[in-house]
Amino acid sequence: MKNVKISSSQFLVLVTLFSVGTSVLIVPSALAAKAKQDAWVVAIVSTVIGLFIIWLFCLLAQWFPQLTFVQMNEKILGKWLGKVASLLFVLMCLLYASTLLYYSATFLNTHLMPNTPMAALNILMVFVIVMGVRLGLETIARSAELLIFWFFFLFILLLIFITPEVKVENIQPILESSPKTILQTSITLLEVTAINAIVLLMIFPAFINNIKQAKKAFFIGNLLSGFIIIILTFYCVSVLGVYSTESELYPGYELAQRINIGGFIQRIEAFMAAQWIIALYFKTTLYFYGAVYGFAQIMNLKEYRSLTTPFGIIVVVLSLIIYPNVVYLQDWIATTGILFSYSIGLFLPLLLIVVYVIRKKLMKQI
Repeated sequence: MKNVKISSSQFLVLVTLFSVGTSVLIVPSALAAKAKQDAWVVAIVSTVIGLFIIWLFCLLAQWFPQLTFVQMNEKILGKWLGKVASLLFVLMCLLYASTLLYYSATFLNTHLMPNTPMAALNILMVFVIVMGVRLGLETIARSAELLIFWFFFLFILLLIFITPEVKVENIQPILESSPKTILQTSITLLEVTAINAIVLLMIFPAFINNIKQAKKAFFIGNLLSGFIIIILTFYCVSVLGVYSTESELYPGYELAQRINIGGFIQRIEAFMAAQWIIALYFKTTLYFYGAVYGFAQIMNLKEYRSLTTPFGIIVVVLSLIIYPNVVYLQDWIATTGILFSYSIGLFLPLLLIVVYVIRKKLMKQI
């Protein structure tokens, strides 16, 4: 595994797809529920703040260019405390991989395959994820390079066809929400885009062939995904209106259903679904990779591939039993989930930075 290397451009694609993830269909609803017509402003603020989070990750990476996040934990916090922190990180990856599986199966059950059992959908998705992780990081990165073209093609197609439906009055008055509301709402989006990107430290910088360029790719990928979310949220609010955006579970899908060009180009929402599935697949795969490879490093295993099948079974089971319904899932994400993400994705890196700086100063004094 140590000989595996991916290019900075491949890493850029992975960062973009990971940060977009579930945001394509779900995030506009959560933002509009709190910030109303200023939901797109929240997306702008969150993107800017997210750059600071990425800077923290890059700071850790430049100190330990040959280590993954799990190895950084043990290097800075010590063997046992580092393993505990890493186990919490692996648990987060497993939990969020199962959450994304639940999201995908619920969406497909609701809109495209109502008669297909959720278990069957989850097993099929996990089969592809396990296959990708077993083939290795290079295969995942190359497939992302191929599919990113289709992702952007479908996204641009959506924007072109839905632009005639834009109603500027739906986003007025601008900045009616208070700065406090905008900042509080941005915390929700930060979790999805920047905070959980801590998973990418299992790839960056240890498996990148040009660390300096990859650092730029990390920032550019986060900015690019932020731009996509800003544009999509703007279109959801301006086309659907605030009430429809916040009441719909998948406003991005509803947006595609509104496309009607001369009564000829219509009912192409399946394209929107394909765009979402592409981003969702790579985000889930990276979570799964982080869990499997991270656990292998905790246990000092030479090979991680033997863990893919048992971990795949665990993820499927969790996706079927951990969330009884969508309302419970949304409540969990807004309360426990956001605390868990910030603990692992923000406070743990900050702790590592503080401990490392203190230890470095003490060593100089000695």
